[in-house]
Amino acid sequence: MSAALRNLSLSPTIFSSFTLLLSISSLFLHSCYSSIDEQGQALLAWRDSLNTSTGVLNSWNPLDSSPCKWFGVHCSSNGQRCRDKLESSSFARPTAFKFSASQVVEEPYPFINQSHRCDPESVPSPSGIGNLSSLVYLTLFDNQLSGEIPRSIGSLSRLQIFRAGGNKNLNGELPQEIGSCANLVVLGLAETSISGSLPSSIGKLKRIQTIAIYTALLSGAIPEEIGDCSELQNLYLYQNSISGPIPRRIGELSKLQSLLLWQNSIVGAIPDELGSCTELTVIDLSDNLLTGSIPRSFGKLLKLEELQLSVNQLTGTIPAEITNCTALSHLEVDNNGISGEIPTECENLQALDLSYNSLFGSIPKQIFGLQNLTKLLILSNDLSGFIPPDIGNCTSLYRLRLNGNRLGGTIPSEIGNLKILNFIDLSNNLLVGGIPLSISGCQNLEFLDIHSNGITGSVPDSLPRSLQYVDVSDNRLTGSLTHRIGSLTELTKLNLAKNQLSGEIPAEILSCSKLQLLNLGDNGFSGEIPKELGQIPALEISLNLSCNQFSGKIPSHFSDLNKLGVLDISHNKLEGSLDVLANLQNLVFLNVSFNDFSGELPNTPFFRKLPLSDLASNQGLYIAGGVGTPGVHLAPGGHTRSAMELLMSVLLSASAVLVLLAIYMLVRARIGSHGLMEDDTWEMTLYQKLEFSVDDIVKNLTSANVIGTGSSGVVYRVILPNGEMIAVKKMWSSEESGAFNSEIQTLGSIRHKNIVRLLGWCSNKNLKLLFYDYLPHGKLEFTSSRCWQGRSRMGG
Repeated sequence: MSAALRNLSLSPTIFSSFTLLLSISSLFLHSCYSSIDEQGQALLAWRDSLNTSTGVLNSWNPLDSSPCKWFGVHCSSNGQRCRDKLESSSFARPTAFKFSASQVVEEPYPFINQSHRCDPESVPSPSGIGNLSSLVYLTLFDNQLSGEIPRSIGSLSRLQIFRAGGNKNLNGELPQEIGSCANLVVLGLAETSISGSLPSSIGKLKRIQTIAIYTALLSGAIPEEIGDCSELQNLYLYQNSISGPIPRRIGELSKLQSLLLWQNSIVGAIPDELGSCTELTVIDLSDNLLTGSIPRSFGKLLKLEELQLSVNQLTGTIPAEITNCTALSHLEVDNNGISGEIPTECENLQALDLSYNSLFGSIPKQIFGLQNLTKLLILSNDLSGFIPPDIGNCTSLYRLRLNGNRLGGTIPSEIGNLKILNFIDLSNNLLVGGIPLSISGCQNLEFLDIHSNGITGSVPDSLPRSLQYVDVSDNRLTGSLTHRIGSLTELTKLNLAKNQLSGEIPAEILSCSKLQLLNLGDNGFSGEIPKELGQIPALEISLNLSCNQFSGKIPSHFSDLNKLGVLDISHNKLEGSLDVLANLQNLVFLNVSFNDFSGELPNTPFFRKLPLSDLASNQGLYIAGGVGTPGVHLAPGGHTRSAMELLMSVLLSASAVLVLLAIYMLVRARIGSHGLMEDDTWEMTLYQKLEFSVDDIVKNLTSANVIGTGSSGVVYRVILPNGEMIAVKKMWSSEESGAFNSEIQTLGSIRHKNIVRLLGWCSNKNLKLLFYDYLPHGKLEFTSSRCWQGRSRMGG
């Protein structure tokens, strides 16, 4: 969705003064000394409604025959028009206007940028506004009006501009009487609580050029009568609850330039008649329920610059006629059911998003000849063929996502010509060959994801130093990890898992001081684990060295990884004790199984709660029994008991532990259930736009969904009703309010693309829950509150 369109606003520059513009009838030319006329009385009533102690307006004398000599009032030479200009210095302090029938404001009052200093009370809309029969401009936006638009507005036959947007408490329906404002040119009610359907009388507005009622509460269908607004140029009705189809008569709007209807509930097909609006430059119908195909008549829209049809239920193909739209710069039809091949020859394209459709065939070479193309997103389709060398011609390309297709061949070396390329995702394809050495030429590259292909060769010695995220997992890479890995000083996440890499981890990895996640699992690395890994200050999310050939002891420097959340060193040849890990307070997942560790397991709450499967197959490792009770060993060897006795002891102990654990989980579940029944009053805060209820979360807090435990809670994987997956941390005790509040305060203020987000939280008397992003690939992407406090200090 175009950011320029999303932020489109009708608000003018806010001046240091405001203007009262109205038509003054010819009565001002007559002598009437006994009292001021009706228009003058309106101005006096407006003055009296202001909450100000200044005497500047006291010069307005009700005994004058005309207001033309009043301070700030200027009449035209023929007396037909009057402009009342009051500088901001006229008022002693900012005030929320008590709008009455007389208030006529063209610009927002001079203190609009200091609204927090104004009277917070909402004030009624001017119900008697219809008395100002000569009113031309009525602009009341960004105030604190409340109530409904009075029906008397239909009496303003000369009204040209009506703008009252930004008044959140302005509600009710747009009255049918608005159709009587025959001279209306601009109707602006954006960001209000206007509800109901657009009245059919809207078709009487023969001079209307702009209708802007976006981010409101409109519902119902757009009336067919909209086709009678022959002068309409801009129709902004996005972010409402409009239903029904797009009226076919919209095709009669020959002057229409912008049609923004995104994020509604509009159904049916896109009418072919829309192709008759040949002045259109922007169409945004995304995020609706539209069906059918893209009309071929769109090929007649030669001035069309942006076509946004994302997130609908469109089918069929992209019509070849779309290539006639030579001015088209943005084409986005992602998240639909579009099939067929990709059209070519839209020579001015800057952004193309066809993701999440059913497109097939190869990517046309012509697309890679587009000099202005900055964004090419065709992920999750059924494309085949190769990435042509012509990609090197797209020198303006900034973002490239072709993942989730069936693309084969090699990554062309010409990709190194893309000097400003920032994001590459070619994952989940059938690519072969090596990572081209020329990729070092992508000097601004921050994101590189080519996982799940058939990439061979070694990791290049020279990668762009700007890289922050690298995922080359699930390929066929061989050789050792280059010592020049240390040059990637901006790197935050490195995933090289599921390859055939060997050798030792170079000590230079310490220079990757911003590294938060490192996954080298499922390779053939050998030697000792370098102590430098324990000296990386930012290593907080996950360290996975599993399924390798590492030997020796765990480096003593690992005790400094006190921010780390996930550690997996299983399936290696490591030995020694686990005491070095005893003080890692933020761990939520630890697996040390299938090594040669020995000695007593650290006697900490975290280690006591570890599943036996994460400790299994370690010779000589044992859990301490109670005081004066001999230790219960996890594996035989080095003890006087017979192998059979030891084995029986292990089995009995394991069974006892499992029974106790089952009883413990049942008791906790019963307590939790009882707590929910006892007190169902929940407090919930969300930092992201999510759609779920507390019940959706609580019913998934089962043992089957447990993915980790920590010193302060247990972590679950929860699938929301919309299919989205999040991680939920349930605090061990409802009394742990300190850790709970600390985590909320710290994580709630952090927003960074490389740091997992706290999505929100909820609590009642018995339960405290935290909601996080869930890391795909099966590991957690969060840690506890102390980790986040450290990150905050580092500016993360």
